[in-house]
Parts: sequence; structure tokens; C-alpha cells
Amino acid sequence: MKKNSNPQNQEDAFILEVNEELKNDRIRDIWNRYGLYIIAFVAIALTAAVSFETFKSWHDKKYQKISDVYAVAVAMQNQGKYDESLRILQDLEKNAGNSIYEQLAILQSANILAEQDKMTEAAEILQKFIARDDVNKSLRDVATIKLASYQLENKPYADIEAMLNPLIAENGNWTAIAQEMLAMAAIYAKNFEQAQELYGKIAASDNAPEELKSRAKDMLLILEEETK
Repeated sequence: MKKNSNPQNQEDAFILEVNEELKNDRIRDIWNRYGLYIIAFVAIALTAAVSFETFKSWHDKKYQKISDVYAVAVAMQNQGKYDESLRILQDLEKNAGNSIYEQLAILQSANILAEQDKMTEAAEILQKFIARDDVNKSLRDVATIKLASYQLENKPYADIEAMLNPLIAENGNWTAIAQEMLAMAAIYAKNFEQAQELYGKIAASDNAPEELKSRAKDMLLILEEETK
């Protein structure tokens, strides 16, 4: 470790710095950053599943109305009208039936609660959502990432690892993000060597986004200094 009369204080300060990072847009706004891609994915899947005319008719009559309602809820959220937005989303959950739009409304409700720092309530919603057998795989993955980000501060490393390991093992679109989340959990647990290993995998990955690889390299430099 660095020559420091208070190594414990140094570690606590480092963890506090990581905590501040979690409070910015990088982690907690995952849904806001990736939601449009998920919706596009769902639209493509639906188009492949039904004929063009059937999809067009369904889109015009149902999708447009539901998407308009969803847009109003998001607009209310952006204006800070959280109670109104939650009421609209709860109505959408009921009226959309067991559909992708019901699931989108649930995730957005959790997002609103988290935005108000109601992490316990948001986590409960996501836990129930992940436990369901009928949810879209992509949305379940998003919910898992978000849940992990909400619980980094108060869950043991082993719990976060168990939550994220299936996404890491898939070696898919969410692998690098899950590795980054687990590396942060390792830092909270003061297991800096494990954090270095995880960031190293992200930095060396051919599939990780460049922004994520750049962050991983920055963290490796910081951890290298921290463990000298």
C-alpha cells in the first residue's frame, strides 16, 4: 500500500470517490441511455413475427396510443412531476395487459423511484420483475443491471456477484457493463485485486464499447496507485 499513516482513511476516501461516481448519470441512468435501443429491438422482433399489414394495423390502433401515454409519463418525470408520472405508468401497466409495454412501464416506475432516492422501493419492484417467468429477456437483463447498481452500497459482494455472473457468463451485450458493476462492488468490499482483474478484462475486451474500455483503463491506473 502507499506510505500513509492512515491507510484505512485512504481506502475509505477511495470508496467514497467511487460512491460519488455512482451518483452521477453513468450508472443509474442506464435505462435512460439504452431504453431506445431496447424499444427498437422489440419493434424489430414484432415486425419479424407478424405480417406488415397486421403490424401496421396493430401499431396504428394500439401501439400509438400506448406509446403516447408512455411519452406523457416520461415527460411528467422530466418535469419532476413524479406522482403524476407514476399514476400514468400504473394505469398503463393495468391497461397494457401482459405485454412488452406493461413491462416497460414497470421499469420506468422503478427508474422514477430511484430518481427520488427511494432505492428500497425501486429495488423491490425490480426484484419482483426479474423473478417473473414471462418478461422479455432484454428487459430482464436491464433490470438486473439496474438492481445491482442500486444495491452496491448495502449488499455483500457475493450477492452482487451471484446477480451479475449469469450476464457475464453469457458474453453478450451486457457482459462488460456487468463486469464494471461487479468491479465497483469489489471496490466497496475493498477487494482491489478482484476489481483490477475485472477492469483488466473490460479493457482487453474486443466487444466492450470504447467509452467503457476507456473508463476501465482509467480505473486500472487509479487502482494501481492505490495498491502500491
